[in-house]
Amino acid sequence: MEILKVENLQKTYGRGENQIHAVDGISFSVEKGEFVAIVGSSGSGKSTLLHLLGGVDRPSGGKVYIDGKDIYSLNNDKLAIFRRRQVGLVYQFYNLIPILNVEENITLPCRLDGVKVEDERLHELLETLGLSERVKHLPNELSGGQQQRVSIGRALINNPAIVLADEPTGNLDSKASEEILDLLKLSNKKYKQTVIMITHDLELAAAADRIITIDDGQIVKDERN
Repeated sequence: MEILKVENLQKTYGRGENQIHAVDGISFSVEKGEFVAIVGSSGSGKSTLLHLLGGVDRPSGGKVYIDGKDIYSLNNDKLAIFRRRQVGLVYQFYNLIPILNVEENITLPCRLDGVKVEDERLHELLETLGLSERVKHLPNELSGGQQQRVSIGRALINNPAIVLADEPTGNLDSKASEEILDLLKLSNKKYKQTVIMITHDLELAAAADRIITIDDGQIVKDERN
């Protein structure tokens, strides 16, 4: 079942001679439950692509369908709601709220949506993420790896259509990076979660089912592991 479909996606910055095609006519689709790595050098357009897939930035042209919904047909308010419910975002620098503890950061999407937190799912996530003993800790009381675990929990709590991870291990040491990658793979297998991970690290990308290589805003290779 197709969970993501991208048609001739474009993002252009500037005008005339200064125009930059950060994403230049990209098309592809992703099946539900796939783990896809998008790789490319710095400046290749991969992070811009991820932001377009997640509804964080609007494209200059083209379409993105998530679970059959044309996300850019939505106005900004409806797109924000859709993104909160259907897209789990994991960033390199965690983006946790410093005055909220672990449990509060993870359940923030539910609270913003006015949705009751499912205690069973929360407890299972905390256990899976190894955070059961840290629920009342603030972000500054956690290691980098633990903070990224909280970020992953926040991305998974609403059981979104897709999880988008932007260089999720880029700020971590090798041991923590391995643990975070294992958690992403676990969420993919255990929760049947569709995961799209941006990375410049080919060793990390090798853990995915499929690797899409981006260069100069275009797909130059799309291969399965």
